Amino acid sequence: MSNGKNNSVNKNQDTRNLSDVFKELQEIRYSGTNQVNTSSKSNIQKQPNMQKQAKPKAKVSFVENTNVSFDNKKGIKLSNLLIVLVVLVLIIIAVFPMNVFSVETGNTSSESEEVVETASIPTDFEINRKALNMQKIISENSSFEKVKEQVSEEREIEYEIQTQQNPSLPRGEQVVLQEGVMGKENVSLVKTYENGEFVEEIILAKETIEEPIPQILDIGTSDFLADLNIHIGDTVYLNKNAALRKEPSENSEEVADIKNYIDVTLLELPNEDWCKVSFDTIEGYLPTNVLTSPTKTPSIIEKNRIQRILINVNIEMELNKSTGLTLKDYQKIFKDLPNDTNGIFEENAEVFYNMDKKYNVNGIFIASIAIHESAWGTSQIAQEKNNLFGYGSYDETPYESSYDFSSYAEGIETVTKSLVKYYLNPAGTKIYDGETASAWYYNGPTVEGVNQRYASDPDWHTKVYSYMEMLYNRLS
Repeated sequence: MSNGKNNSVNKNQDTRNLSDVFKELQEIRYSGTNQVNTSSKSNIQKQPNMQKQAKPKAKVSFVENTNVSFDNKKGIKLSNLLIVLVVLVLIIIAVFPMNVFSVETGNTSSESEEVVETASIPTDFEINRKALNMQKIISENSSFEKVKEQVSEEREIEYEIQTQQNPSLPRGEQVVLQEGVMGKENVSLVKTYENGEFVEEIILAKETIEEPIPQILDIGTSDFLADLNIHIGDTVYLNKNAALRKEPSENSEEVADIKNYIDVTLLELPNEDWCKVSFDTIEGYLPTNVLTSPTKTPSIIEKNRIQRILINVNIEMELNKSTGLTLKDYQKIFKDLPNDTNGIFEENAEVFYNMDKKYNVNGIFIASIAIHESAWGTSQIAQEKNNLFGYGSYDETPYESSYDFSSYAEGIETVTKSLVKYYLNPAGTKIYDGETASAWYYNGPTVEGVNQRYASDPDWHTKVYSYMEMLYNRLS
């Protein structure tokens, strides 16, 4: 019996193909699903009940090998069916995750679709703490206003700046040759405003009313002028003796010899090596490397002052003029004179200075006479009568006829006034204390002119001038 049944089951099993098996499985699945959907308390864990409901459709008999078999119509081993069911359940789980189904509520198929849509939303999410306030956005934009207007305006046109190089200016310096003037134009344009605030403009057309006038600038290129911080027309000074030449060349004719520290006026700068200057109305060319300025050589002005005095020292110089020397100059000249053994001239340096200024006379000339006539203050008349000049003396009785003064200063001033009134100035010249020059012995305001009526020695003027020259040279 048992063998016959087994053969019957095996036969039925062999006669079915795999498609029939899946078809049967599909029917079982649908019948089980309908039961789940119609049950108010059904869930996925109650699938064994579905198997129990399907039992009447198959006849199952137990055989010796404990295999479960269906009737001839749907005979299949239970083990095969279970394997297929497991595979099918795994496929369903993969396609439809478990959270799709609502186990507790028993939703219908339409409700299950809604569950599928919502169940896929992740349960872990970040709370949006900056949520949009739609009411506020609508309120703000409801008041937004954008306006465009077409206008015509008169506007200025920027002028152009034109530059040109100028070798007669210090490098980097600018000089305005022509001032720039703005032009004018009519401009048609569209302006855009948002909530009353200007946003942008679009220019449609322009029409020029007045053309702008360009600004013209000279840009300096001279390193020589920049280095000395000077300009054309300024006073510059020599830093060594140099020859003033007719043309800007070392081979050009020499027109004057200019001593160190002397000032000249800068006229032109043909190149960086030569410049045209004016020296006491004489024009010519000097190399630029022999020139300096107060910026370059701060002491040059004082040296120039002394040099200007010294270049005018000559035997033909006019003595009825002040020397232009300062008190410090006089003190420097008479300080520590080697032959002033008694210190008379050093002590009276200020007296000679005062004569210079008070009587408009060359004080160095007055001192030189005193040195010559008193043998540096060592003569008997000088020591006993404070008379450095032998004033009033005659050749026959020099000591007896000479004047006696209470001080050296008194004797110096008496002689100075006599020279100014009778020897140095033409008749009628206003001199001191409202007086005018008598000019009784006037033969010109030079040392030689004074010599003719002041001293019997014809070489007196050369001897006096030698002392003058010596004293002046102590300034340099």
